[in-house]
Amino acid sequence: MMNKKWWSGVLTAAMVIGLLSGCGGAKENAAQGDSAQGGGKTNLRLYTYGTEEAYNWKKTIQAYEEATPGVTIELVQLSEKGDTQEAFKKLDLEAASSAQMDILMFSDPAGYAQRVALGMAEPLDDFIAKDGYSVETDYKVDTRLDGKVYALPGKFNPWYVLLNKDHLEEAGLPVPTDWTWDEYADYAKKLTQGEGASKRYGTYFHGPQGGGWLEFLKLMMANQPQDTDYLKADGSSNLDNPTFRQTLELRVRMEKEDQSSVPYTDMISQKLNYRTQFFNQSASMITIGSWMNTEIGGTDKVPLDFNVAVAPFPKNEAGDPTGLTPVTTDYVAVAAKSKHKEEAYKFVRWYTTEGQIVQGKNIPAWQQVKTEQVEEIIDTILSATKSPEKVDKKSLVDTLVASKASAIVPPAPYQAEVYEAVNEEYEKLILGNQDIDQTIANSQERVNKIIESNKK
Repeated sequence: MMNKKWWSGVLTAAMVIGLLSGCGGAKENAAQGDSAQGGGKTNLRLYTYGTEEAYNWKKTIQAYEEATPGVTIELVQLSEKGDTQEAFKKLDLEAASSAQMDILMFSDPAGYAQRVALGMAEPLDDFIAKDGYSVETDYKVDTRLDGKVYALPGKFNPWYVLLNKDHLEEAGLPVPTDWTWDEYADYAKKLTQGEGASKRYGTYFHGPQGGGWLEFLKLMMANQPQDTDYLKADGSSNLDNPTFRQTLELRVRMEKEDQSSVPYTDMISQKLNYRTQFFNQSASMITIGSWMNTEIGGTDKVPLDFNVAVAPFPKNEAGDPTGLTPVTTDYVAVAAKSKHKEEAYKFVRWYTTEGQIVQGKNIPAWQQVKTEQVEEIIDTILSATKSPEKVDKKSLVDTLVASKASAIVPPAPYQAEVYEAVNEEYEKLILGNQDIDQTIANSQERVNKIIESNKK
C-alpha cells in the first residue's frame, strides 16, 4: 500500500507550489493553450522530458498533424538535457497550476505509478475497449496498475547481453540465441583468461552499488512473468522468492568459486564502469539495457576494436519462456485535466504504434512492428556509430524482437530504502562477512521493518 504520510506531503507541496505558480507563467500558458483552440483547430499540449535529438519530435509531430487535419501538437519540453528528475519536478509544478495539459510522458514505472496515484492520468480502458484491442496482446509492456490502463508504452528498451564475438570465436563458443543463467556462468568461465592486473574476466556485473543498480541482484527474479521485484504488487516482501536466493548463489559462485566475474571490491574501489569494462575488453560479456544500441558500434569517446554480438537475457530453466527481461519504456498518458481527452488518446495510440516507426529512434513496444521495420530502425541507429560493421546485426535484431517485459510491480514510495537495505546485506555477503542464509534472513527482517514503519 502507498504511504499515506508521503502522499499527503506530496499533495500539500503540490498545492503550495500551485498557489505560487498560479500567479505567473502557468496562467499565461493556460491562456495560450486556450486561444489555440480557435479557428476550428484543437491544440494538444504534450509534456515530455525527451529531447529533439533523442526523439525526433519535429518530424514525428509533423507526420501526425499532416495525417490529422484540425489537430496541432504543442511540445512542452521539461528538460533541455533530457534529465528525467528535473522533468518530473516541472511536470508536478504544471499539474498543480492551471496550465493546459493533454498528453504526459513518464520515464519509469515509479514516476508513472506515483502520478497515477495523484490523479494526474486518465484511465484509458474505455477508449481501448472501443478500439477493440488489449494492452497485453498489442504491446510488449503491460502498463496496468490495479487492473486499469493509464498509459500506453512508447519505446522498448529490454535488457540483453553484449558479447565480445572475437573472444567467443577464440573459445569456440557460438553466439547464444536462447540460454540459461547456468549456461551464462559456463560461458563466463570459459571466457576468463590470465591472472593478476591483466586478467580478462568472463563477465562484469555493474551493481548493486550505493542503493542503485539493484537489477544485478534480481537476475533470476527479473525474467519471470510476475513478482519481479523485492516487493510484491500488494506491498509485501518478495525476498522469500527462491529466485532471490538463486541470484545470490549465482553471484557468489561466479565471483568466488569460478572467479569469472570482476570482483565487487574492484568495482567499488576502482569506480569501474560497464562501458569501459566491455569496450576495453577487460570483460567478455556484460548484461545491460539496450539503451546501449546507440553505442555498441563504438563512439568517439569509446571506440570499438572488436566484433560485438548480442544475446537475450538468460532464463532460469531451459523450459522457461524465452525473452522475459527487465525493460525500460516511456509511459504515454492522457492528462486527467485535459479538455480534449478523445483527441489526446488518439495521438497517444498513434504515437505508440505507427508514430514510433516514424520517429525511428527506438524499437517500439508495439507488438505489430515487423522484423524488417526493427531492422530499418537498427540500421539508422547503428549508422550513427563509428564501426557499425563490427556489430552482429542479426543477433541484435533477433534478440530485440524476441524480448518482452514482465508485469509491472507498482513501486512503493519507500523503494529506495528497500534497495539500500538489500544492497547493504549483499555487501556483507560478498565481502565474506555473512553467508547466504544470514543475508536472506537479515534482508527479510530489514525490509519487513521498512514496510511496517511506512504503514503508519
